[in-house]
Amino acid sequence: MEDRMEQAMLVIITGMSGAGKTIAVQSMEDLGFFCVDNLPPVLIPKFAELIQQSNGKIGRVALVIDLRGREFFKALSQSLQDVKDNYTLRSEILFLDATDTVLVQRYKETRRRHPLAPGDAPLEGISQERKLLEELKGLANQVIDTSNLKPAQLKERIAARFTNVEESKLSLNVISFGFKYGVPIDADLIFDVRFLPNPHYVEALRPNTGMDSEVYEYVMKWSETQEFLVKLLDMLHFLIPQYRKEGKSQVVIGIGCTGGKHRSVAIAEYLGKVLGESETEDVRVRHRDADRDRKV
Repeated sequence: MEDRMEQAMLVIITGMSGAGKTIAVQSMEDLGFFCVDNLPPVLIPKFAELIQQSNGKIGRVALVIDLRGREFFKALSQSLQDVKDNYTLRSEILFLDATDTVLVQRYKETRRRHPLAPGDAPLEGISQERKLLEELKGLANQVIDTSNLKPAQLKERIAARFTNVEESKLSLNVISFGFKYGVPIDADLIFDVRFLPNPHYVEALRPNTGMDSEVYEYVMKWSETQEFLVKLLDMLHFLIPQYRKEGKSQVVIGIGCTGGKHRSVAIAEYLGKVLGESETEDVRVRHRDADRDRKV
């Protein structure tokens, strides 16, 4: 029989109201997790005890913690520490987020009231909630920005993370983006490459992206690019093991230029190739804004 106890897992699903926790818990149920919604944080250690005493019958549990139980919210950190100190199962925090603009739009579409909003002012409630959850977001093993995700895409992201989870593998997500479209809110690290020579001002290169060889080679040929990459990789090779030591299952590295089409894309592609050679990290590269201004 499989050693199912080694795979025992407790996932805390939390994040901003309206960011997709309902879809997330449905996804976890589909993956075979035993799920409980709106659980007071003080009861988390009880569920850890239940998992450990079930002899593998209850191997994976997902608990939704949100502001509906805010009178218990301060107990969350202590409860999570109790689980780490007293139980052998693996625990993770999944934090769902979205931009203020998207959250306001979702509340308008559903005509729901934000749990912290006075009257019909969801933005004020969102602001209060973001401050309240700031520390918890920093403790999360994985943060998912659902701003531009359809429900099916969010389910795919969750399934990819919690299906056949390998504890030894750290997921590195390298995202190129354009500062003029906003910074990715789920990024752990942000690097600005707007100081590099810009292919946008070379007419023959302007329509292409950093995934095209001509643009990629243009970005890479400069001495400042090469010096930057040496320093950047040196920093990442130091930081990545520290994130793993802290229990992170995912690190999101954002590479930004003005429009997210040329320089950031080329640098992200380079990082994907170099970091992808590691046997201890699972590396994915995504270009958020590369095709944003292309005419169909």
